Amino acid sequence: MAHLLGAEALHLEYPTRVIFDSVTVGIDEGDRIGVVGRNGDGKSTLLALLSGRIQPDSGRVTRRRGVSIGVLDQGDELDPSLTVGKTIVGELDEHVWAGDARVRDVLAGLVSDIRWDALVADLSGGQRRRVALATLLVQDLDVLFLDEPTNHLDIEGVAWLANHLKSRWPANAGGLLVVTHDRWFLDEVSTATWEVHDRLIEPFEGGYAAYILQRVERDRMAAASESKRQNLLRKELAWLRRGAPARTSKPKFRMDAAYELIENEPPPRDTVALSQMAMARLGKDVVDLLDATVVYPPKTVLRDIEWRIAPGERTGILGVNGAGKSTLLGLIAGTVTPTSGRVKRGKTVKIATLTQLLGDLDDILDERVSAVIAGKRTTYLAGGKEMTPGQMLERLGFTSAQLSTPVKDLSGGQKRRLQLLLILLDEPNVLILDEPTNDLDTDMLAAMEDLLDSWPGTLIVVSHDRYLIERITDNQYAVMDAALRHLPGGVDQYLALRRSESAAATTAASDAATATRAAASAASASPALAGAELRNAQKEIASIDRRLAKLADRVASTHELLAEHDQSDYQGLGVLTDELRRLENEVADLETRWLELSEQLEH
Repeated sequence: MAHLLGAEALHLEYPTRVIFDSVTVGIDEGDRIGVVGRNGDGKSTLLALLSGRIQPDSGRVTRRRGVSIGVLDQGDELDPSLTVGKTIVGELDEHVWAGDARVRDVLAGLVSDIRWDALVADLSGGQRRRVALATLLVQDLDVLFLDEPTNHLDIEGVAWLANHLKSRWPANAGGLLVVTHDRWFLDEVSTATWEVHDRLIEPFEGGYAAYILQRVERDRMAAASESKRQNLLRKELAWLRRGAPARTSKPKFRMDAAYELIENEPPPRDTVALSQMAMARLGKDVVDLLDATVVYPPKTVLRDIEWRIAPGERTGILGVNGAGKSTLLGLIAGTVTPTSGRVKRGKTVKIATLTQLLGDLDDILDERVSAVIAGKRTTYLAGGKEMTPGQMLERLGFTSAQLSTPVKDLSGGQKRRLQLLLILLDEPNVLILDEPTNDLDTDMLAAMEDLLDSWPGTLIVVSHDRYLIERITDNQYAVMDAALRHLPGGVDQYLALRRSESAAATTAASDAATATRAAASAASASPALAGAELRNAQKEIASIDRRLAKLADRVASTHELLAEHDQSDYQGLGVLTDELRRLENEVADLETRWLELSEQLEH
C-alpha cells in the first residue's frame, strides 16, 4: 500500500510537561485508525501535529506530494455570516452539487433538518457541528482527521457516518484517523487502533474489541502492577466476547492466552441478585405511567404512555432529537405533569438524575474534592464490598493528589465523575442518566459502567452512545410518533424501524400516484404488490412487538415470583423455572421471526 503521510521522531513539550517523545508513526492507503487514550494525554494534539496545525519541537511530518487532508476540529471555525448552503458547497452551481451522489448522501445524512438558507450564526451548537462535518465530507480528500465526529449526532447519525466512511473510498484507498470515545463507532470504522499514553503511541490491530483483547494480553505478559485496571479490562473483555464474538475473532494475532483470563469471568451483572436487592429497597412499586399524555400545544409530545417500571429494571431509551425522551424522563422524575393520565410512584422511591449539565456542582466549586465527599456517607456498598467515598473516587480514576483540588479546577470529565459519585452516595433507588458519556474517555466509561454493574436499583438511560446502551441496560424502548415502543431487537431493531418508516413514506407516495392512473399496466402492478407485502410485514412486526411486550411483563413477574418463592420448595421452584424457560423460548421464536421480517424490509 502506498504511503500517504508519516511522522518521524516527534517531540513536543509544553512548559509543564512533555506531550510526545520521539514518536514515529505513518498512515498508508487504506488505513482506518481509531485513536484512544485518557483525556489530556495528547489525542487531539496528535491530530494537530500530523495535519500541520501545530509544529513539533523536533522531528518532522512528511506527506506524499499531492495528498489532500481535511480536519474536523473540536472547535468551531465556520464563518457565521454565511448561509448553510454557502458553507457546505461554496459557489458551486446547484446542478453540479445536486448531481453528485456523495454530496446528496452527506446532505441527507447530516443536515436534512436544517434550512439551506439559514445563517450559520443562527444555528445551535449541534447544528453548527453537523454543518462543519458535512462541509468536510462533501470534499474529495485523501486523508480525513476527525476529532470527536460523533458529538451531537444521535444513534442514527452515528450509524450513517460509520457507513459513509466505510464506503467513502475504494478498497485500499484514502486514510482515516479518528479520535472518539464512541466505542461502537470505533469498532465499525477502525481496522487499527493507536493508544496514546505516557508520551508515546502504541499501535494495535483491529477496532475497539480487538484493542481490548490485546491490552489484556499485553498486561498479562508484562505482569502489570495495575491489578485493578487489569481486572476491569477482563470484565470488559468478557462482555465483548459474549456480545460481539464476530468482531473479536477478526484479528489475526493469537488470542488463546487472553481468553484464558476470562474463562471463569462471570457476566457483568448478577441480574437475579440485583433484582432481589432492588425489591428489598423499592418494594414492588416503582413508577407506573398510566395512559400518560403530554401536550405542548399544538404538539402532542407523548400519547397514552403505559409503562410499569419494575424494581431493578435497566432500560435504555432511544429516539431522535425532539421525539420526547426528556419529557418522558420528566414524567418519571416528577418534573413534568401529564396533561392526561397519571403517574403513580411507590412510597419508598427516591429518584436521582444525572443531567447533561454540571449545574449541580455550582454551589461547591470553591470547595476541595476531599471536603465535598467528607460530608457524605462513610461507606458505600458496591459489588458486595464496602468502600469509602475516597475508594469510590479512586475507582472512578481520581488520584490522591486530586483530592485536594478545588472542584472548579477539575476537568469536564472529572466533574462529570464527581457528579455521578455524589448522586450515588445519596443512595437513590431509581437513577436516571441523561447523556452520561459527555467528557469521558474510553477508560473512564469502562470504570463508570463497572460501578453501575453493582448498583442495586432501577436504571433509566438516555444516550446516543450505542455501546453504553447495550452494555449497561437489559431492555431498550424507543419514543416514536409520541408513543413508547418496546425494542426486543435492541438498537438494530430501532434503526430498522426508522428505515422502514422512510420506506413506508416512499411507498405511500408511490401508491397514491399509482391510484390516480386510469389503468394499471403490468409494470405498475409490481410496485403495488410490493407495497402490499411491505404493509403486511409491518403489521406482523407491530403484532410481534405487542406480543413481546406482554411476554416481557410475564417474564418479569415470573422472575419476581422466583425471587420471592420459598427456596426450600424445590417442586414449586421447578414449576416456575419451567414456566420461565417456556416464556423465554417463546420470546426467542418471536424475536427470530421479527429479525426475518426486518431483513425483508431492509431489502
